[in-house]
Amino acid sequence: MLREAASLARSGEPFVLATVTWARAPSSGKPGSTALVTADGRVRGWLGGACAQPTVVQQALQALADGRCRVLFLGPAGDGDPEARDGVVRVPMACASEGSMEVFVEPVLPKPQVVVIGRSPAVESLVALAGALEWRTVVVDDGGDAANHPGADRVVTSLDLSGVGVDERSFVVVATQGHYDEPALEAALATSAGYVGLVASAKRAAGVLEWLRSSGVSDEDVARVHAPAGLDLGSVAHEEIAVAILAEMVATRAGGAMPAGVAVAAPETAIDPVCQMTVEVATAHYVTEHDGTPYYFCAAGCQRAFENDPAAFLG
Repeated sequence: MLREAASLARSGEPFVLATVTWARAPSSGKPGSTALVTADGRVRGWLGGACAQPTVVQQALQALADGRCRVLFLGPAGDGDPEARDGVVRVPMACASEGSMEVFVEPVLPKPQVVVIGRSPAVESLVALAGALEWRTVVVDDGGDAANHPGADRVVTSLDLSGVGVDERSFVVVATQGHYDEPALEAALATSAGYVGLVASAKRAAGVLEWLRSSGVSDEDVARVHAPAGLDLGSVAHEEIAVAILAEMVATRAGGAMPAGVAVAAPETAIDPVCQMTVEVATAHYVTEHDGTPYYFCAAGCQRAFENDPAAFLG
């Protein structure tokens, strides 16, 4: 599992590492049982029985969406006293085994991505500083040469950002030094980047923003641009400009203006009408149709109880 987790982390794929930290017999999940849950709800490894796994997957996807760790207590109602501990999510279970367990759910998210457009000393300084934070760096040098940017994780030699993977957690900084600020900003604003900055003087920045407006760019999009980018430090060297820009990006991220988590594709689920447990529809083994409606069950016992007296569970 750790080797698989390391591979996912290197590829930049978000996932959750879920580990059973405590269990009370009878429980199929044992302390140390580990699984990885990816953003599409796929599970690799072992989390426990049919009742526990869909619940853990559901909580894991929520952890990816909000970027926060959590401890899950899964057990019969009234078992233990997890409410007394901060950060514990109690999930009442109605499994026939009557076991209990705790699972630590830890989201592992890709490092923030910084896309810097241009070829200048400010570009190289910003890439170096972002790299020191272990953020992923991409340089977009339209018509340039990748050999000019040895510090970047990736170099793109056109303004086509469609293959760069820019999303709401990405930072895009235009530092073309007047060479092609306007088309670079248009390309940046065509993405969903959570931060778009322009390295320029206040006068130059105002002119570029006015050009965007006159070209039909909406006021809402123009307002997304941090121009001039970075904290106002006055006239300073390009290394200090890079520090000021990185400080503004860190403040933007820490202040909650960008999503902490990632988008997830939660699998379709249903509620077992007998025990109220969550059941994943695509993998459910126990399905019964009643009055034209399918019902999904976590176990054969729940299915039989429903089939014997559906009215008892449909009130």
